[in-house]
Amino acid sequence: MLNFFRHLHTVNKHRFIVCKLCFKLGLYRQGLTHDLSKYSWTEFSNSVKYFLGNRSPIYGEYMDKGYSEIWLHHKGRNKHHWEYWIVYLKDSLVTLEMPLKYIKEMVADRIAACMVYEGKNYHNSSALEFLEGSNEKNLMPHNTYLKLKEYLEIVANNDLDTALRKIKEAD
Repeated sequence: MLNFFRHLHTVNKHRFIVCKLCFKLGLYRQGLTHDLSKYSWTEFSNSVKYFLGNRSPIYGEYMDKGYSEIWLHHKGRNKHHWEYWIVYLKDSLVTLEMPLKYIKEMVADRIAACMVYEGKNYHNSSALEFLEGSNEKNLMPHNTYLKLKEYLEIVANNDLDTALRKIKEAD
């Protein structure tokens, strides 16, 4: 029962931060509707079961099962994840470039995730460091990766309000 309330608090905190960041980016609808699928039975019940506290329950479920129902459900319903934009066409997988408004929401999502999971250890380059430490460069559509990295570099090199203003005004 304790994990239920801890996970609910984590989700609510994450969504609140993303909403605030999206509003600063001019993405009002996206801010209000961000990650609503996390309250669905599939995502919420499994997330409570695999709650870790310092990282996403997706990792706990993956370590237990070798895959994550949470992630499969989540990425298929949220356009701010580049994995949403993978389609199967004529016997091949195609990764589509993301529209800018979803890349900007992805920036807000990654900043908020770092803030929530890193707590006092969060710094403005956290999301950029996470990206650079991942293999996403080799998987994500090229221009989507470049734009995400550009935006996260703006965040890393400015105070957050200035960075968000620059990203909002970009493109």
